[in-house]
Amino acid sequence: MKKLRLKKGIIIGAYLIAFSLTGMGAYFISQNMQANNETNEDIEYVNKSIIDDKDIEVIKEEEKMVKPYTNDQVQTLKYFYDYQADNEKQEKSILYHENTYIQNSGMDFGLTDPFEVVSVLDGTVIDVREDELLGNVIEIKHDNNFISSYQSLSEVSVKKNDTVKQGQVIGKSGTNAIDQDLGNHLHFELYKSGTIVDPSKYFDQVITEDSSKKATEENTNTDSTTEENKPNEETE
Repeated sequence: MKKLRLKKGIIIGAYLIAFSLTGMGAYFISQNMQANNETNEDIEYVNKSIIDDKDIEVIKEEEKMVKPYTNDQVQTLKYFYDYQADNEKQEKSILYHENTYIQNSGMDFGLTDPFEVVSVLDGTVIDVREDELLGNVIEIKHDNNFISSYQSLSEVSVKKNDTVKQGQVIGKSGTNAIDQDLGNHLHFELYKSGTIVDPSKYFDQVITEDSSKKATEENTNTDSTTEENKPNEETE
């Protein structure tokens, strides 16, 4: 068998080609590694929470109905008339006007000197008027179909369509023609879905649809024979 001999030039050329391919491969590998390093440098590592405190939703505290005054010296003079109350409380729920006994449709709060009257809840003023029997009257509409009525005021600090906050001063106590014997006082009434209700069942209570519905049912049971009154009706 005849052996083939490669020429020296061919061998040298083959080595050069091999070295060239190796160099190109090393170059591309280094470029790829550099590109990966640059990509990694763009990554920002966060050591703190990505949610700032300001982004956390704060749950609003449930709102309770406050009394229509802030002076702790104010006393309850007359109560809402409850057919199921005892005789003593019923006697404190009767008004006397022009030789007529009237069942009280609200609560009366009194003090010797005029005191500030506040809104029991956030709301919108829907009426401000002066009445011959009731004195100055303010009516405010609230959520959950509540309307609060503040009567026998000597001063009024709001006007119709004003937006008021809970506890905001809206006027001052005074007198009216029906409850002259009570002297300086506030007559307060509360309506739920057009029905007059006992305010004492709602003071300091969380006002939700369920709670207001329950209290309204209790009022209905205690006064099933009484016709529904309207906020603008001139009776107390």
